[in-house]
Amino acid sequence: MKPLYTAAGEKTGGRKWDAYPRPQMVREGWQNLNGLWDFGTDPERLNEQILVPFCPESLLSRIGRTFPEGTLLYYRKAFRPELPAEGKRLLLHFGAVDQICEVFVNGKKAGAHRGGYLPFSFDITDLVRPDAENELFVKVRDDLDHALPWGKQKRDRGGMWYTPVSGIWQTVWLESVPQEYVRKLEIRTDECSALIRAEGVSDGLIEVERAEGNGPPLTAVLKNGEARIVPPYPHLWSPEDPFLYRFTLKAGEDEVSSYFALRKFSVKTVSGIPRLCLNGEPYFFNGLLDQGYFSDGLYTPASPRLYEWDIRRMKALGFNTLRKHIKIEPEQFYYDCDRLGMIVFQDMVNCGEYSFLRDTALPTLGLNLKDKRSRVSAAARENFLNAAEETVQHLKSHPSIALWTAFNEGWGQFDADGVYERLKKLDPDRFVDAASGWFEQKESDVTSRHVYFKKVKPVECERPFLLSEFGGYVYQIPEHSAVPDKVYGYKICKTREAFVKDLRTLYLEQILPLIPQGLCGAVYTQVSDVEEETNGLLTYDRKKAKITPGEFADIAPLLAEAIKG
Repeated sequence: MKPLYTAAGEKTGGRKWDAYPRPQMVREGWQNLNGLWDFGTDPERLNEQILVPFCPESLLSRIGRTFPEGTLLYYRKAFRPELPAEGKRLLLHFGAVDQICEVFVNGKKAGAHRGGYLPFSFDITDLVRPDAENELFVKVRDDLDHALPWGKQKRDRGGMWYTPVSGIWQTVWLESVPQEYVRKLEIRTDECSALIRAEGVSDGLIEVERAEGNGPPLTAVLKNGEARIVPPYPHLWSPEDPFLYRFTLKAGEDEVSSYFALRKFSVKTVSGIPRLCLNGEPYFFNGLLDQGYFSDGLYTPASPRLYEWDIRRMKALGFNTLRKHIKIEPEQFYYDCDRLGMIVFQDMVNCGEYSFLRDTALPTLGLNLKDKRSRVSAAARENFLNAAEETVQHLKSHPSIALWTAFNEGWGQFDADGVYERLKKLDPDRFVDAASGWFEQKESDVTSRHVYFKKVKPVECERPFLLSEFGGYVYQIPEHSAVPDKVYGYKICKTREAFVKDLRTLYLEQILPLIPQGLCGAVYTQVSDVEEETNGLLTYDRKKAKITPGEFADIAPLLAEAIKG
C-alpha cells in the first residue's frame, strides 16, 4: 500500500491527541502521557521511538510496519507526575491496548489486561516516586487470537479484511483522585428523568444546569450512591436537537462533571406496522456503516477532531445514524455523537473463526444455517460474553447509542437468543439486533438484513424491519486510494457522475418505497474507503467527498416524511 495521509496527519503529525479521554466523567486532575515513547522488540534495546497513541503498523506511529504473529512489543516512557500527591491516589489509565499486555512501573508489576478494545486502569500510588522521574514499561503480545475479540484485522489483509493493529492505540493518562472517589457513573434516562448512579461514593450533591440557560441550577442529593433528576419542562434529545443537560457531582473531596440527555427508544405498532420510535414517534434511522479506519493512523485518527469532522459531513448529507462496525472507539467519538446529534448503532467485536463459505457465500445465496455452539470454542464464547457485557457497561450512559448489534453475518455466532436476553437484561432501554444480516434465530428487536448484489425487497415480519447493510457502490479516486491498482465493493461506478446518479436512484427507487411497507432504517456501506475497499462516501484520506450535500441532502426529508405515514 502507498503512504496516504489525512490533512490532519500532514498538519500535526499526530501530535495533537490531547482531548480529555473520558468526557462523560471529567476531573481537573489529569496528565496526558501520549507522545514519543521508546519502542522495540528487544526489551534490552528499545532503539526506536513510537508516537503514542498510534499503533506501530500505522504511518503516524513513525514505525509503520507489521510484525510476525506472536511478536512481543515493548514500550518505555519516563514521566514525572504533575498532579497533586498528598492525600491522593494516582491512577494509570489505558484507553485500549491490543491484545494482551503487562504493565510495570519502576520495575514492579502494576497489572495486566487481555482484549484489545476496552479501557483499563491500575492504582499505581504505591509504585510511583511523586517528586522524581519514573519509568513506565509496557509489554504487549498480539497473536490475533480469535478466541479474543479481533474485529476485521488480518495478517494477509485484502478485500473486506484490513491491516492488523497491535499495541497501544488509545490515550495513556494519569489521574489524581482522593482516597474515596467516584469510580464510575451510570446514567439511565427516559423522556422525563435521569437516574444517576455513582460507584465508589454514597453521598453527594448534584447540580444540573437548567435547560432554559438561566436561573439557579437544579439540585439533587445523592443517597446510597443514587439520585434522580426530574427537570421541569423536559428538553428532549434528538439528532435534530441534541440537547445535553450538564451537571456536576460533588462527593466528599471528589468532584466530577458529566451530562445526560432525555430521550427514549421504543417499538410501537403504527397502522399495523411495527416501528422503531424515538421519543414516542416513528423515526427513520438513515444510517451509514462506520468502520473507524484512517489512512495514516489506522484505528486512531490523526486528531480527535476528525470524529467531529466525519460526523458533521455525514449530517450535512442528511444521515442521522452511524453503525459503528466491529470496533469500539475512544469515548471522544461517542461524546461527539452525543453533542452533535448522531445516533449510534454499536456492534460487539467478534470472537471466533470466520468461514467465507458458511458466513458469506451461502447466506448471500439465501442459504441461512443455524448458529451452533460447536463452531465457536468455549474460550471464544466466554471471552465474547465478557467483552459484550463490559462494552455495554462502558458505553450505555451515552445517549446517542440506540442499538446493540450482537453478531454480524454469523461471525463467531452462537446462542444468539441467549445473547439477546443477556444484552436486554444489561440494557433494557435500547434495541438489540441479535443477528445482523442473516442467521436469524427467535429473539431480536428487529428483523435485520444485508442486501448487496440484488434489489432490496420488502420483508414480511412481526418485528421492525432494519436494512442493516446495503449499497457499497464503488467509485475509486486513485490518487486518494491506498491501493490504486485494486478495488473492492459491490457495484463499480466509472465516474463520479455515475456514482451520484446510481446512489440517488438506489434511495429513491428502492429505499423510499419500502418505508410505507415497514422499513424502519437503512445503513449504507459506508462512510469512507478503507484500504482497497473503495465504497465510501469519502476517500480513505478524507480529502475528497464523492457526493456533496447539494447532490444528496434532499433525500433525507423524503425518508423522514415517508415513515410518518
